[in-house]
Amino acid sequence: MPRTPVLEIAVQDVAGVRVAAEVGAARVELCVALGATGGLTPSVGLVEAVVDAARSATHADGRDLPLEVHTLVRARAGGFVYDADELGVHLRDVRALVAAGASGVVVGALTPEGEVDAEQVARLVEAASGAEVTFHRAIDTLVDPLAAVETLCGLGVTRVLTSGGAERSVDGAEQLQQMVEVAAGRLQVMAGGGVRPVDVATLVAVGVDAVHLSAKGIVAADGGVGGGAGAGVEVTDPVVARAAADALRVATA
Repeated sequence: MPRTPVLEIAVQDVAGVRVAAEVGAARVELCVALGATGGLTPSVGLVEAVVDAARSATHADGRDLPLEVHTLVRARAGGFVYDADELGVHLRDVRALVAAGASGVVVGALTPEGEVDAEQVARLVEAASGAEVTFHRAIDTLVDPLAAVETLCGLGVTRVLTSGGAERSVDGAEQLQQMVEVAAGRLQVMAGGGVRPVDVATLVAVGVDAVHLSAKGIVAADGGVGGGAGAGVEVTDPVVARAAADALRVATA
């Protein structure tokens, strides 16, 4: 039987977790520096605080289970080809974040030839010790993402986050459907990348298992000289998050 698609929201703080819970999201992906870098590994202290908040948050749909917290593991910005030292950092982070209470981790590693680095991914899955592993949008940089899905199916990865290779997921809907077909239930396909609430119905129609968005807003907060002057603070916008949740409920009714 097909799964009912769920909502995942990318958050960067405790307040974002509370918004995600209030609108009925199933998961959050926790990261930092999302707008500036595409997301980096959060600190252990932040993970612990977010896990505590998720356990006590009020859920819109009355679920008894706590909101799942999945953490991004990405030590630096830039490409996804990692040397042995960088892999070592990622392995340490995976173990530390799972020990801090994360339900899953979000990882990605590629070879210089532009394929999934199966050896590195297998080691990351092993380090997760049974926690769920999501392969992130590194897949959207590949020439043959369908082959990558097949590879990931054999590595113990739970799901893949992808825009279908497009800047915005809704524009990659055809490839997303192909990825769903290749996965054939062995791997969850989660649509993410430039998602707006109005896109949700189209994404659900191609058979994805989840829809992922940041629902991001900016609050003015001038850091002054040396502190990111004028950049503001990224927050989870409750209006956008609720609109996405409502759109998902309508699309799956």
